[in-house]
Amino acid sequence: MNRRNFLKFTLITSATPLLADQEISRQNSQMMSIIDLDLCDGCEGFEVPKCISACKAHNKDKFPDPKKPIMNYWPQKKYEDYSDKKDIIDRLTPYNWTYVQKIEINGKKINIPRRCMHCDNPPCQKLCPFGVISKDKYGAVDIDKDFCFGGAKCRDACPWQIPQRQAGVGLYLNIAPKLAGGGVMYKCDMCKDLLNKGDKPACQNQCPKKAIKFAPKNEIMSIVNKENRHIYGLKENGGTSTIYLSSVDFESINEAITKKYENLSNKIGRPHMARVDSPLQKSENLAMAVMITPLAAIGAATISAIKWNKKDK
Repeated sequence: MNRRNFLKFTLITSATPLLADQEISRQNSQMMSIIDLDLCDGCEGFEVPKCISACKAHNKDKFPDPKKPIMNYWPQKKYEDYSDKKDIIDRLTPYNWTYVQKIEINGKKINIPRRCMHCDNPPCQKLCPFGVISKDKYGAVDIDKDFCFGGAKCRDACPWQIPQRQAGVGLYLNIAPKLAGGGVMYKCDMCKDLLNKGDKPACQNQCPKKAIKFAPKNEIMSIVNKENRHIYGLKENGGTSTIYLSSVDFESINEAITKKYENLSNKIGRPHMARVDSPLQKSENLAMAVMITPLAAIGAATISAIKWNKKDK
């Protein structure tokens, strides 16, 4: 990151004292994960990969329960509904927050567990007009499902298009069901409830090959710095909390992924592994983020106040 962009990022993250304090706390306790593609075999022999079944079991109470019939909302003439497709496990959906991409390169089978990368400076958070995306002390990026309008700006901003939308749920139904919203966006939250208890995320706990490892940032970086294999996630999108290790280079992996999905009409929810820069490095996105940050902070404060009032009652 050059000096000019560093100053712009600093302006965004320091626009409010609240965000600055959160950043300092996060740097002291941030968690990262390693996903070792040379260890992952896609849980060969199991009907469903263990990381997927563990994720589904742990997060089932967070999955959407849409109110039907689902209405169209202006100006859209369609909506996204996966409530009849809950068993899909080969892509990301509101009911499936992790999946395993299976590709083959020169006869070598490669299995790639995919989910939110939990970026260091997440564009989804900076560009959410409602301020409902947070990054906690562990570095977990989470969407507040009680206040999300499902505008999908987070998915547009994400280089991997991770968040997935379910219509027929969310705050928009009570405010302007025919004029705004679209539902709620869903994705991996790093099992932050388990982290708060001192446990590890469900996917690591159930991985039979120990291909997934969560640990404090300094521990993960100590491992990564000794690696001679190919690395993905360390610099992508300005840096992430998810690091992939592989003996096969990621340019070849991305080519194989692109070829596998090239004939599919809907590629959303099937992330690539291209080398990507942060959308926040574009002037128009930075300008928007600077404008949104104070409003998002106000929105976050308002949401917190509403939650406290509910607790008091």
